[in-house]
Amino acid sequence: MPRMLDLIVDDPVAWKSKTMLPNDGLVAIDKECQAELDAALKIVQDNPMPIIALDPDDFELPACRQMMNGIKETLNNGIGFAILDALPVDRLEEEESKALYWILLSMLGNTVAQKWDGLLIYDVTDTGKKSGPGKGVRGSKTNQGQTYHTDNSYNLPPNYVSLLCLETAREGGLSGLISFYTVHNIMLEEYSELLPRLYEPFWYERHREHAPNDDLVSRKPMFEYDGKTLGVSLGLSRINDGYKLMNETLDIETATALDTLDKVLERPGLGKTFTFSPGQIQIVNNRKLGHRRTAFIDWDEPSRKRHLARIWIRNEGKRFYMG
Repeated sequence: MPRMLDLIVDDPVAWKSKTMLPNDGLVAIDKECQAELDAALKIVQDNPMPIIALDPDDFELPACRQMMNGIKETLNNGIGFAILDALPVDRLEEEESKALYWILLSMLGNTVAQKWDGLLIYDVTDTGKKSGPGKGVRGSKTNQGQTYHTDNSYNLPPNYVSLLCLETAREGGLSGLISFYTVHNIMLEEYSELLPRLYEPFWYERHREHAPNDDLVSRKPMFEYDGKTLGVSLGLSRINDGYKLMNETLDIETATALDTLDKVLERPGLGKTFTFSPGQIQIVNNRKLGHRRTAFIDWDEPSRKRHLARIWIRNEGKRFYMG
């Protein structure tokens, strides 16, 4: 039997939206940090380099470093997320916004590949495709709504997931966050007989993010506990698709555990929903919180279509997609 967290967690990360203030997690970019970013951008403009080659150590950024150190403390030991408000994207070119975004996020840890081919900055946009078992189409490349999930749940989840808002949708596309610790507390208090199943392995579909001849699925538990930290790999859609690809039917215990978990995730007052504004950066502890997005309707003009830029950060391991 895998080791389980069998105590109720009462840390700041075990929050509920109904007890949070509207501005909890909001961090303003102050004048000193913005001045440093402006100066860094001037250096980049005078000395062109690929964005992914930029290193924050090559710039004078003491105020920005202090801000990002505070955010990292919040991610690790606080509520687990921050909304950085905001880069002045209205006066920047897209590549300039991404350059400053990369510099800031690189202060948190190692930027890592988000696809098997090594992509480091991932554009979240609707391509018109639809996701499904074995299609290799991520929900982030559609306008479909997404349930609460962990990024890269089927592989090695990054420690932190960040999203820079460049353009918003005409309608919908709201962001949502939920504390896995709060969800685990509820499962432990109310459904303790089902919780052990979530610590045992499931089949996960891998979105075809692997070598051509590799397996289409992986097998791993959703909850893991090392005696200090609860780690979560939540991907209900990935699990359902994984079992379909394996031509396996969920047994009663597994189906009941997953259905109950899904219902807990949707309880009113747990998840926090908010609207992204251009220039804001959402940064989430991907192993403590789940995130999701509602379905959206886009603008007709290509330049106005919903567009987020995503960066993944890990605190350990190599920068390869597989870790």
